[in-house]
Amino acid sequence: MVRPLRICSLVSTLYIVSTPIGNLSDLSIRATEILSSVYRVLSEDTRRTRVLINHIGSNVPLVSLHAHNEEQRISRVLEWLEGGRDLALVSDAGTPLISDPGDRVVSAAIGAGHVVIPIPGPSAVLASLVASGFTTSGFSFYGFPERKGPGRTRLMEIIRDAEHPVVLFESPQRLAKLLNELSEVCGINRSAAVARELTKVHENIRRGTLGELYSFYQDHVPKGEVTIVISGMDREALSDREKNRSKEAHVLAQELEEMGMKASEAAKEVASRLDLPRNEAYRIVLETRKTLGEV
Repeated sequence: MVRPLRICSLVSTLYIVSTPIGNLSDLSIRATEILSSVYRVLSEDTRRTRVLINHIGSNVPLVSLHAHNEEQRISRVLEWLEGGRDLALVSDAGTPLISDPGDRVVSAAIGAGHVVIPIPGPSAVLASLVASGFTTSGFSFYGFPERKGPGRTRLMEIIRDAEHPVVLFESPQRLAKLLNELSEVCGINRSAAVARELTKVHENIRRGTLGELYSFYQDHVPKGEVTIVISGMDREALSDREKNRSKEAHVLAQELEEMGMKASEAAKEVASRLDLPRNEAYRIVLETRKTLGEV
């Protein structure tokens, strides 16, 4: 169902402005113009954004908007927009809304009929990915992993089975623990890259296997913000995985047939247990029963 837009008295613009992730020279001319001309800049951390605002010589007032007050800020933001005031939204660094607050404000502005315009620019996610040396035909980004629990376990499984690179954020203090866990789940020979302090004076990108990276960072706690890129499974590993899963599916299908389960029910069970598409599971069930002389 398409939600109808509520038409406001005046249509204003909310700019989503990407800012430097370390090097102030990376701020675009367009971003500079926006940050110097809007009514207010909505900022995740006004202290950090003030450095940028002072750098470009802007006098635009800053208003805090972070994870703990975003919901309360929505009414004021809409009030400004409906009064004909253009606003800019920035994060601490990089592209806003990527593991940062602001999505609820943007959604509210769109719902109220205002214009939302992205101002592209720096991104730690993309900078790390393109410098990793891995294929970039596709990738997944999951932000900061949960520290514990089923969500973290499930993420480790997703990374283990990923066919494309996976990008994560992590704090320096928890990096070694994450690399150790990834080594155990994905194997010590899986390739990865750890990028820190991107675009800054001490920028560093260390590439190697998960085992090598864990050994290094176990004794060297990094400083600064960290991004990890884990390569996807190589083709040989993918082929082996598919062969093993197919074999498991056929064995399971035979067991279910011997239990007297109907083909449709058996296909549902095979699909659920082995995370297979329903039609593929049904094909395997029929194939197995044909081999056993049941079809």
